Amino acid sequence: MQGYKVVYEGGSGEIVEKKSRFIATVQPVEQEEEAVLFINGMKKKHWDASHNCSAFTIGRNHELTRCSDDGEPAQTAGRPMLEVLLREDIHNVAVVVTRYFGGTLLGTGGLVRAYQKAVQEGLSGSVVIDLCEGRMLTIDTDYTALGKIQYLLAQHKIAVADTAYTDKVIIHGVVPLCQQESFARILTEGTSGTAGLHWGDRVEFSMIQEQLKIFKKI
Repeated sequence: MQGYKVVYEGGSGEIVEKKSRFIATVQPVEQEEEAVLFINGMKKKHWDASHNCSAFTIGRNHELTRCSDDGEPAQTAGRPMLEVLLREDIHNVAVVVTRYFGGTLLGTGGLVRAYQKAVQEGLSGSVVIDLCEGRMLTIDTDYTALGKIQYLLAQHKIAVADTAYTDKVIIHGVVPLCQQESFARILTEGTSGTAGLHWGDRVEFSMIQEQLKIFKKI
């Protein structure tokens, strides 16, 4: 499936460099106001820290990006943190790296490496998913074609939400937009036109731990 990466559940990670602690906290955000509230909240929580550096990116195409060194030497914290988010191509996410100074200077190169490594640890402690665009599909069929339909669904990795078994079988799923026309043709040909196909809303969805999750209509 073609999609884009977002943080489903924020998390945290920590590294220690020359006795300085770098604590990364990651949070999903969809608007700048959310990011600002999150960053200010982390600054309040870690009011006694040496620095609370931050970065965030919002939008399908990273339309809005911001970063802050929060008192660290210019370009040694916020920008390197943002570069990790952009390199990983993760969208709608904010991260704060809190530093408790350990008494030993790291130098500009050491700071860049430490802040980037901390962000990577924070992302490792988060749940990152692929968010895809798709179209809801309801299939109705008699029992004789059920096996063939289930085979085609599995073969083309079509996500199924649920299946109802009555006098006929009703299957609800989501088809990625890029597969909509081709899968409709495959299903029609595979069942000799006996299966009913009913297209519904366009949605954003993802598979999380092999379970279909619908996020919103688009």
